[in-house]
Amino acid sequence: MTAKKPISNPENYLKDIRRKTRRIFTAEQKILIVMEALRAETSIAELCRKHAIQESTFYKWNKEFIEAGKKQLSGDTLRQATSEEVSQLREENRKLKETVADLVIRYDIVKKSLEILE
Repeated sequence: MTAKKPISNPENYLKDIRRKTRRIFTAEQKILIVMEALRAETSIAELCRKHAIQESTFYKWNKEFIEAGKKQLSGDTLRQATSEEVSQLREENRKLKETVADLVIRYDIVKKSLEILE
């Protein structure tokens, strides 16, 4: 048998349950909710109740949506490289540096051997 942890505080217990059951919205879901609000068919409060989110959460998503749109329209966006891409580029850079170093050494050897023959 496993021993159950005693409940120290009912408020903490409820917070723990809420934390473990918190819904995670995808970017697409957030965009759809913000777009639904932009259509202005329902009030923000009603929309938040429908999707079971806090109004502050909605307004945060709305602000992020607007800011991302501004950046895109002004051409102020840079593509973020993934860590895998960065690792691959670093490895390729390392190999190229080794190749250049090897070629420089070979060049020096050939140059010195030609100087000896002269």
